[in-house]
Amino acid sequence: ATGIWSATGSLNHPRAEHTATLLPNGKVLVTGGQFGGVNLSAELYDPASGVWSFTNPLSTPRSHHSATLLPNGKVLVCGGTNGGGPLASAQLYDPATGNWSAAASLTRTRVDHTATLLPNGKVLVTGGHTSSNLMELYNPATNSWSDAGFLFELRQRHSATLLPGREVMVVGGTQYTLTEIYDPATGYLGYVNGLGSARTFHTTELLLNGKVLL
Repeated sequence: ATGIWSATGSLNHPRAEHTATLLPNGKVLVTGGQFGGVNLSAELYDPASGVWSFTNPLSTPRSHHSATLLPNGKVLVCGGTNGGGPLASAQLYDPATGNWSAAASLTRTRVDHTATLLPNGKVLVTGGHTSSNLMELYNPATNSWSDAGFLFELRQRHSATLLPGREVMVVGGTQYTLTEIYDPATGYLGYVNGLGSARTFHTTELLLNGKVLL
């Protein structure tokens, strides 16, 4: 409304390479990250008061992981690194209780991957620092992972955006310029024109006009 920035409350713990997830109750869940080591703590931000408070910690320290809000209101946290190597494990956070529970593990260890909630309620995980370009689907109804085909290129530090047509656009990462499109209805993977230059650690945002800002 004003284009003006103002300070708000500070986190209780310094963090880098963490995740931040908007919850249905309007609070923001921040998990993991690293600062002087990989962190397992989690915090909640209350926009009404601008105050941060600790919630129950992760069972495993994580950074470079993903966090996805599921249709049931829980948050799926998966992959990343604990400082000693990449992880395949996953956890579920319940905002109603503040508790974490174990979820089924990924079939591959992944770091700097993407996790995208699909219209059917499943979560598509792509890329990451792994030896395979296999994609995976998480089904919250069965707490299970299944194969979702292969990316044309190995990727990490890329982006994945859910498009208005319900396809997922996978862009960039490492040295790649090829843009890939995944159709969850058919499982088909195609590609479109490449980027003008390779990008990594970038962001993509779906705009109201249906275009994607890189």
